[in-house]
Amino acid sequence: MSVAAGLPAPGPSLPLRVAGRLNAPLTSYYLVLGATVTLTCIGLVMVLSSSSVISIANGASPFSEFWRQALFAAIGFPALVLFSRIPLRMWQALAWPMLLTAFVLQFLTFVPPFRAGINGNYGWVSIAGFNLQPAEVGKFALIVWAATVLVRKRALLDRPLHALIPVVPGAGVLLLLILGGRDLGTAMVVMAIVAGLLFVAGAPLRIFAAASVGLLFAVLLLVLFSSNRLGRIGSWLEGCDASSANALGACFQSVHGQWALASGGWWGLGLGASREKWGILPEAHNDFIFAIIGEELGLVGTLLVIGLLLTLCLGLARIVLRSDELFVKIATSGVLIWVVTHSVINIGGVVGLLPIVGMPLPLVSSGGTALVTMLAAIGMVLGFARRESGAAEALAARAGLVQRSLAVLPVRREGRGR
Repeated sequence: MSVAAGLPAPGPSLPLRVAGRLNAPLTSYYLVLGATVTLTCIGLVMVLSSSSVISIANGASPFSEFWRQALFAAIGFPALVLFSRIPLRMWQALAWPMLLTAFVLQFLTFVPPFRAGINGNYGWVSIAGFNLQPAEVGKFALIVWAATVLVRKRALLDRPLHALIPVVPGAGVLLLLILGGRDLGTAMVVMAIVAGLLFVAGAPLRIFAAASVGLLFAVLLLVLFSSNRLGRIGSWLEGCDASSANALGACFQSVHGQWALASGGWWGLGLGASREKWGILPEAHNDFIFAIIGEELGLVGTLLVIGLLLTLCLGLARIVLRSDELFVKIATSGVLIWVVTHSVINIGGVVGLLPIVGMPLPLVSSGGTALVTMLAAIGMVLGFARRESGAAEALAARAGLVQRSLAVLPVRREGRGR
Protein backbone atom coordinates (compact mmCIF):
# COMPACT_ATOMS: atom_id res chain seq x y z
CA MET A 1 0.00 0.00 0.00
CA SER A 2 1.46 3.41 -0.95
CA VAL A 3 1.86 6.24 1.51
CA ALA A 4 -1.02 8.68 1.32
CA ALA A 5 -0.23 11.83 -0.61
CA GLY A 6 0.50 14.85 1.49
CA LEU A 7 1.73 12.96 4.57
CA PRO A 8 5.25 13.83 5.71
CA ALA A 9 7.97 11.27 5.07
CA PRO A 10 9.01 9.33 8.17
CA GLY A 11 12.03 10.82 9.93
CA PRO A 12 15.27 9.01 10.70
CA SER A 13 15.25 6.28 13.31
CA LEU A 14 16.43 6.90 16.88
CA PRO A 15 19.87 5.26 16.39
CA LEU A 16 20.47 7.46 13.34
CA ARG A 17 19.42 10.58 15.24
CA VAL A 18 21.74 9.69 18.12
CA ALA A 19 24.60 9.01 15.68
CA GLY A 20 23.94 12.37 14.05
CA ARG A 21 24.09 14.15 17.38
CA LEU A 22 27.35 12.44 18.31
CA ASN A 23 28.87 13.52 14.99
CA ALA A 24 27.70 17.13 15.32
CA PRO A 25 30.38 19.87 15.34
CA LEU A 26 29.59 20.99 18.88
CA THR A 27 29.49 17.53 20.49
CA SER A 28 33.05 17.78 21.85
CA TYR A 29 32.37 21.27 23.16
CA TYR A 30 29.26 20.29 25.08
CA LEU A 31 30.68 17.00 26.37
CA VAL A 32 33.66 18.79 27.92
CA LEU A 33 31.71 21.82 29.16
CA GLY A 34 28.79 19.81 30.56
CA ALA A 35 30.97 17.30 32.41
CA THR A 36 33.19 20.07 33.78
CA VAL A 37 30.34 22.17 35.16
CA THR A 38 28.55 19.15 36.65
CA LEU A 39 31.67 17.74 38.32
CA THR A 40 32.51 21.14 39.80
CA CYS A 41 29.00 21.54 41.22
CA ILE A 42 29.11 18.03 42.70
CA GLY A 43 32.51 18.87 44.15
CA LEU A 44 31.22 22.02 45.86
CA VAL A 45 28.31 20.11 47.43
CA MET A 46 30.54 17.27 48.62
CA VAL A 47 33.24 19.60 49.96
CA LEU A 48 30.58 21.28 52.09
CA SER A 49 29.23 17.95 53.28
CA SER A 50 32.59 16.33 54.02
CA SER A 51 34.32 19.32 55.66
CA SER A 52 31.61 20.90 57.82
CA VAL A 53 32.13 18.70 60.89
CA ILE A 54 35.91 19.01 61.02
CA SER A 55 35.64 22.78 60.40
CA ILE A 56 33.40 23.13 63.46
CA ALA A 57 35.81 20.98 65.48
CA ASN A 58 38.61 23.38 64.52
CA GLY A 59 36.59 26.36 65.74
CA ALA A 60 35.68 27.62 62.25
CA SER A 61 32.41 28.04 60.42
CA PRO A 62 30.96 24.84 58.93
CA PHE A 63 30.97 26.67 55.59
CA SER A 64 34.60 27.79 55.73
CA GLU A 65 36.03 25.14 53.41
CA PHE A 66 33.03 25.43 51.10
CA TRP A 67 33.35 29.20 50.74
CA ARG A 68 37.05 28.81 50.07
CA GLN A 69 36.38 26.27 47.30
CA ALA A 70 33.53 28.40 45.94
CA LEU A 71 35.90 31.39 45.80
CA PHE A 72 38.35 29.45 43.67
CA ALA A 73 35.51 28.21 41.47
CA ALA A 74 34.46 31.85 41.03
CA ILE A 75 38.02 32.55 39.85
CA GLY A 76 38.29 29.42 37.74
CA PHE A 77 35.14 29.78 35.63
CA PRO A 78 35.94 33.31 34.39
CA ALA A 79 39.42 31.98 33.59
CA LEU A 80 37.76 29.14 31.64
CA VAL A 81 35.74 31.62 29.59
CA LEU A 82 38.72 33.91 29.03
CA PHE A 83 41.11 31.12 28.03
CA SER A 84 38.54 29.65 25.63
CA ARG A 85 38.85 32.87 23.60
CA ILE A 86 42.65 32.88 23.28
CA PRO A 87 43.81 32.02 19.73
CA LEU A 88 46.43 29.36 19.01
CA ARG A 89 49.17 31.82 18.10
CA MET A 90 48.71 33.55 21.47
CA TRP A 91 49.14 30.26 23.35
CA GLN A 92 52.36 29.63 21.44
CA ALA A 93 53.58 33.14 22.28
CA LEU A 94 52.81 32.56 25.97
CA ALA A 95 54.60 29.19 26.12
CA TRP A 96 58.02 30.31 27.38
CA PRO A 97 56.69 32.98 29.82
CA MET A 98 54.33 30.38 31.30
CA LEU A 99 57.13 27.85 31.81
CA LEU A 100 59.48 30.41 33.38
CA THR A 101 56.67 31.57 35.70
CA ALA A 102 56.09 27.94 36.72
CA PHE A 103 59.81 27.56 37.51
CA VAL A 104 59.80 30.69 39.67
CA LEU A 105 56.67 29.65 41.58
CA GLN A 106 58.04 26.15 42.16
CA PHE A 107 61.35 27.59 43.34
CA LEU A 108 59.48 29.62 45.99
CA THR A 109 58.71 26.31 47.73
CA PHE A 110 62.35 26.42 48.89
CA VAL A 111 62.21 30.03 50.13
CA PRO A 112 61.38 30.11 53.89
CA PRO A 113 58.99 33.11 53.89
CA PHE A 114 56.81 31.41 51.28
CA ARG A 115 57.45 27.71 51.89
CA ALA A 116 54.53 25.75 53.36
CA GLY A 117 54.43 22.07 54.25
CA ILE A 118 51.49 19.70 54.61
CA ASN A 119 52.02 16.20 56.03
CA GLY A 120 55.74 16.29 55.24
CA ASN A 121 55.16 17.50 51.68
CA TYR A 122 56.72 20.91 50.97
CA GLY A 123 55.12 21.54 47.58
CA TRP A 124 53.05 24.54 48.69
CA VAL A 125 53.59 28.30 48.71
CA SER A 126 51.85 30.48 51.28
CA ILE A 127 50.69 33.81 49.83
CA ALA A 128 48.16 36.15 51.47
CA GLY A 129 46.91 33.40 53.76
CA PHE A 130 46.34 30.89 50.96
CA ASN A 131 48.39 27.75 50.39
CA LEU A 132 48.94 27.46 46.64
CA GLN A 133 50.45 24.45 44.87
CA PRO A 134 52.79 25.65 42.09
CA ALA A 135 53.09 22.15 40.61
CA GLU A 136 49.52 22.45 39.31
CA VAL A 137 50.51 25.61 37.44
CA GLY A 138 53.61 23.77 36.27
CA LYS A 139 51.55 20.98 34.66
CA PHE A 140 49.53 23.46 32.64
CA ALA A 141 52.58 25.50 31.65
CA LEU A 142 54.52 22.38 30.68
CA ILE A 143 51.70 21.19 28.41
CA VAL A 144 51.52 24.51 26.53
CA TRP A 145 55.30 24.89 26.30
CA ALA A 146 56.01 21.32 25.20
CA ALA A 147 53.24 21.44 22.58
CA THR A 148 54.69 24.68 21.18
CA VAL A 149 58.24 23.28 21.01
CA LEU A 150 57.18 19.96 19.49
CA VAL A 151 55.11 21.69 16.79
CA ARG A 152 58.08 23.84 15.79
CA LYS A 153 60.32 20.75 15.61
CA ARG A 154 57.81 18.49 13.85
CA ALA A 155 60.12 17.88 10.87
CA LEU A 156 62.91 16.63 13.18
CA LEU A 157 60.92 14.46 15.60
CA ASP A 158 61.97 11.23 13.89
CA ARG A 159 65.44 11.81 15.35
CA PRO A 160 65.58 10.79 19.04
CA LEU A 161 67.86 13.65 20.10
CA HIS A 162 65.60 16.31 18.59
CA ALA A 163 62.51 14.64 20.05
CA LEU A 164 63.97 14.73 23.56
CA ILE A 165 65.62 18.17 23.55
CA PRO A 166 64.55 20.61 24.91
CA VAL A 167 61.32 18.99 26.14
CA VAL A 168 62.91 16.42 28.46
CA PRO A 169 65.50 18.81 30.02
CA GLY A 170 62.78 21.45 30.55
CA ALA A 171 60.50 18.91 32.17
CA GLY A 172 63.48 17.59 34.15
CA VAL A 173 64.04 21.00 35.77
CA LEU A 174 60.39 21.10 36.85
CA LEU A 175 60.61 17.51 38.10
CA LEU A 176 63.67 18.23 40.23
CA LEU A 177 61.95 21.24 41.80
CA ILE A 178 58.84 19.15 42.53
CA LEU A 179 60.84 16.27 43.97
CA GLY A 180 62.70 18.76 46.14
CA GLY A 181 59.36 19.31 47.87
CA ARG A 182 58.97 15.52 48.37
CA ASP A 183 55.96 15.22 46.08
CA LEU A 184 56.55 11.95 44.24
CA GLY A 185 52.91 11.56 43.18
CA THR A 186 52.87 14.87 41.28
CA ALA A 187 56.25 14.05 39.76
CA MET A 188 54.85 10.78 38.40
CA VAL A 189 51.93 12.66 36.82
CA VAL A 190 54.37 15.07 35.16
CA MET A 191 56.35 12.10 33.80
CA ALA A 192 53.17 10.58 32.36
CA ILE A 193 52.20 13.89 30.74
CA VAL A 194 55.62 14.30 29.09
CA ALA A 195 55.56 10.72 27.80
CA GLY A 196 52.07 11.24 26.38
CA LEU A 197 53.01 14.51 24.69
CA LEU A 198 56.03 12.91 23.00
CA PHE A 199 53.97 9.93 21.87
CA VAL A 200 51.24 12.06 20.31
CA ALA A 201 53.84 14.28 18.66
CA GLY A 202 55.27 11.21 16.91
CA ALA A 203 58.56 10.69 18.75
CA PRO A 204 60.33 7.38 17.90
CA LEU A 205 58.94 4.52 19.95
CA ARG A 206 62.41 3.17 20.78
CA ILE A 207 63.11 6.09 23.12
CA PHE A 208 60.16 5.11 25.35
CA ALA A 209 61.63 1.72 26.28
CA ALA A 210 64.90 3.19 27.53
CA ALA A 211 63.12 6.08 29.24
CA SER A 212 60.69 3.72 30.99
CA VAL A 213 63.52 1.65 32.46
CA GLY A 214 65.34 4.77 33.66
CA LEU A 215 62.24 6.33 35.21
CA LEU A 216 61.24 3.08 36.90
CA PHE A 217 64.70 2.85 38.46
CA ALA A 218 64.52 6.49 39.60
CA VAL A 219 61.08 6.00 41.19
CA LEU A 220 62.30 2.84 42.92
CA LEU A 221 65.23 4.73 44.46
CA LEU A 222 62.94 7.55 45.62
CA VAL A 223 60.67 5.01 47.31
CA LEU A 224 63.50 3.04 48.94
CA PHE A 225 65.06 6.16 50.44
CA SER A 226 61.82 7.38 51.99
CA SER A 227 60.54 5.48 55.00
CA ASN A 228 57.08 7.04 54.65
CA ARG A 229 56.67 5.98 51.00
CA LEU A 230 58.20 2.58 51.67
CA GLY A 231 55.82 1.98 54.58
CA ARG A 232 52.73 2.93 52.58
CA ILE A 233 53.67 0.78 49.60
CA GLY A 234 54.69 -2.12 51.83
CA SER A 235 51.39 -1.99 53.67
CA TRP A 236 49.51 -1.87 50.38
CA LEU A 237 51.38 -4.91 49.07
CA GLU A 238 50.59 -6.83 52.26
CA GLY A 239 46.92 -5.89 51.94
CA CYS A 240 45.09 -3.24 53.95
CA ASP A 241 42.01 -4.49 55.78
CA ALA A 242 40.58 -4.40 59.30
CA SER A 243 42.62 -7.45 60.32
CA SER A 244 45.89 -6.02 59.02
CA ALA A 245 48.71 -5.38 61.50
CA ASN A 246 48.84 -1.82 60.13
CA ALA A 247 45.09 -1.19 60.41
CA LEU A 248 45.76 1.56 62.96
CA GLY A 249 48.93 2.75 61.23
CA ALA A 250 49.80 2.99 57.54
CA CYS A 251 46.53 1.30 56.53
CA PHE A 252 44.26 3.47 58.67
CA GLN A 253 43.17 5.83 55.90
CA SER A 254 42.73 3.05 53.36
CA VAL A 255 40.69 0.87 55.74
CA HIS A 256 38.32 3.68 56.70
CA GLY A 257 37.97 4.77 53.09
CA GLN A 258 36.85 1.28 52.13
CA TRP A 259 34.52 1.15 55.13
CA ALA A 260 32.92 4.37 53.95
CA LEU A 261 32.34 2.93 50.48
CA ALA A 262 30.99 -0.34 51.89
CA SER A 263 28.59 1.32 54.34
CA GLY A 264 27.07 3.41 51.54
CA GLY A 265 25.63 0.38 49.75
CA TRP A 266 23.63 0.98 46.59
CA TRP A 267 21.95 4.29 47.44
CA GLY A 268 24.07 5.70 50.28
CA LEU A 269 23.25 6.90 53.77
CA GLY A 270 22.00 10.22 52.45
CA LEU A 271 23.67 13.55 51.70
CA GLY A 272 25.33 14.82 54.88
CA ALA A 273 24.89 11.52 56.76
CA SER A 274 28.47 10.26 56.53
CA ARG A 275 29.93 8.77 59.72
CA GLU A 276 33.56 8.68 58.58
CA LYS A 277 33.74 12.47 58.13
CA TRP A 278 33.37 12.92 61.91
CA GLY A 279 37.12 13.23 62.37
CA ILE A 280 37.76 9.56 61.53
CA LEU A 281 38.77 9.52 57.86
CA PRO A 282 41.77 11.81 57.19
CA GLU A 283 41.49 14.19 54.22
CA ALA A 284 37.80 13.39 53.80
CA HIS A 285 37.18 16.59 51.80
CA ASN A 286 40.30 16.24 49.67
CA ASP A 287 42.09 13.04 48.65
CA PHE A 288 39.31 10.78 50.02
CA ILE A 289 36.25 12.72 48.92
CA PHE A 290 35.37 9.81 46.62
CA ALA A 291 34.90 7.63 49.73
CA ILE A 292 32.48 10.17 51.22
CA ILE A 293 30.58 10.27 47.92
CA GLY A 294 30.23 6.49 48.12
CA GLU A 295 29.14 6.60 51.74
CA GLU A 296 26.53 9.35 51.31
CA LEU A 297 25.37 8.75 47.73
CA GLY A 298 26.13 5.05 47.41
CA LEU A 299 27.30 3.10 44.40
CA VAL A 300 24.99 5.20 42.23
CA GLY A 301 26.82 8.38 43.27
CA THR A 302 30.27 6.95 42.64
CA LEU A 303 29.21 5.61 39.23
CA LEU A 304 27.81 9.04 38.38
CA VAL A 305 31.15 10.69 39.15
CA ILE A 306 33.06 8.05 37.20
CA GLY A 307 30.64 8.44 34.30
CA LEU A 308 31.15 12.21 34.25
CA LEU A 309 34.93 11.78 34.30
CA LEU A 310 34.65 9.34 31.39
CA THR A 311 32.43 11.83 29.55
CA LEU A 312 35.05 14.54 30.06
CA CYS A 313 37.77 12.21 28.78
CA LEU A 314 35.62 11.21 25.80
CA GLY A 315 35.16 14.86 24.85
CA LEU A 316 38.90 15.53 25.16
CA ALA A 317 39.76 12.43 23.11
CA ARG A 318 37.25 13.47 20.45
CA ILE A 319 38.98 16.85 20.08
CA VAL A 320 42.34 15.10 19.66
CA LEU A 321 41.00 12.78 16.96
CA ARG A 322 39.04 15.40 15.01
CA SER A 323 41.56 18.24 14.97
CA ASP A 324 43.96 18.87 12.09
CA GLU A 325 46.21 21.14 14.19
CA LEU A 326 49.21 19.37 15.72
CA PHE A 327 49.36 21.89 18.58
CA VAL A 328 45.72 21.17 19.43
CA LYS A 329 46.33 17.41 19.35
CA ILE A 330 49.39 17.58 21.62
CA ALA A 331 48.03 20.13 24.13
CA THR A 332 44.64 18.43 24.43
CA SER A 333 46.34 15.06 24.90
CA GLY A 334 48.32 16.57 27.77
CA VAL A 335 45.13 17.75 29.49
CA LEU A 336 43.54 14.35 28.86
CA ILE A 337 46.47 12.52 30.47
CA TRP A 338 46.36 14.99 33.36
CA VAL A 339 42.69 14.16 34.03
CA VAL A 340 43.15 10.40 33.55
CA THR A 341 46.21 10.02 35.80
CA HIS A 342 44.68 12.06 38.62
CA SER A 343 41.40 10.15 38.41
CA VAL A 344 42.99 6.69 38.26
CA ILE A 345 45.48 7.36 41.06
CA ASN A 346 42.85 8.94 43.33
CA ILE A 347 40.07 6.39 42.83
CA GLY A 348 42.54 3.50 42.73
CA GLY A 349 43.96 4.59 46.09
CA VAL A 350 40.53 4.99 47.69
CA VAL A 351 39.31 1.52 46.64
CA GLY A 352 42.64 -0.11 47.51
CA LEU A 353 43.83 -1.02 44.01
CA LEU A 354 46.77 1.41 44.20
CA PRO A 355 48.94 2.82 46.99
CA ILE A 356 47.80 6.13 48.47
CA VAL A 357 49.92 8.99 47.10
CA GLY A 358 47.75 11.99 47.96
CA MET A 359 46.24 12.88 44.59
CA PRO A 360 43.06 15.02 44.36
CA LEU A 361 40.08 13.96 42.26
CA PRO A 362 39.84 16.40 39.32
CA LEU A 363 37.26 19.19 39.77
CA VAL A 364 35.76 17.43 42.83
CA SER A 365 38.33 17.40 45.64
CA SER A 366 38.96 20.46 47.77
CA GLY A 367 41.98 22.37 46.52
CA GLY A 368 41.99 25.85 45.07
CA THR A 369 45.06 25.72 42.85
CA ALA A 370 44.09 22.36 41.38
CA LEU A 371 40.57 23.59 40.60
CA VAL A 372 41.60 26.90 39.03
CA THR A 373 44.36 25.44 36.87
CA MET A 374 42.18 22.54 35.72
CA LEU A 375 39.36 24.92 34.77
CA ALA A 376 41.85 27.17 32.97
CA ALA A 377 43.29 24.21 31.04
CA ILE A 378 39.79 23.02 30.12
CA GLY A 379 39.01 26.57 28.97
CA MET A 380 41.95 26.32 26.58
CA VAL A 381 40.60 23.00 25.27
CA LEU A 382 37.10 24.46 24.83
CA GLY A 383 38.72 27.08 22.62
CA PHE A 384 40.16 24.25 20.56
CA ALA A 385 36.70 22.64 20.35
CA ARG A 386 35.32 25.89 18.93
CA ARG A 387 37.82 25.52 16.08
CA GLU A 388 36.37 22.20 14.89
CA SER A 389 34.92 22.29 11.41
CA GLY A 390 31.43 23.79 11.59
CA ALA A 391 31.59 24.54 15.33
CA ALA A 392 31.92 28.31 15.02
CA GLU A 393 29.00 28.47 12.58
CA ALA A 394 26.87 26.27 14.85
CA LEU A 395 27.58 28.49 17.87
CA ALA A 396 26.78 31.62 15.86
CA ALA A 397 23.51 30.06 14.65
CA ARG A 398 22.49 29.18 18.21
CA ALA A 399 23.34 32.68 19.41
CA GLY A 400 21.23 34.09 16.57
CA LEU A 401 18.34 31.80 17.53
CA VAL A 402 18.45 33.10 21.12
CA GLN A 403 18.46 36.70 19.90
CA ARG A 404 15.48 36.05 17.59
CA SER A 405 13.61 34.37 20.45
CA LEU A 406 14.21 37.34 22.74
CA ALA A 407 13.14 39.75 19.99
CA VAL A 408 9.54 38.48 20.04
CA LEU A 409 9.14 39.13 23.77
CA PRO A 410 7.00 42.19 24.61
CA VAL A 411 9.07 45.23 25.52
CA ARG A 412 7.59 48.02 27.65
CA ARG A 413 8.22 51.34 25.98
CA GLU A 414 8.45 54.68 27.74
CA GLY A 415 5.30 56.74 27.51
CA ARG A 416 2.89 53.82 27.21
CA GLY A 417 0.51 52.58 29.84
CA ARG A 418 0.41 55.93 31.57
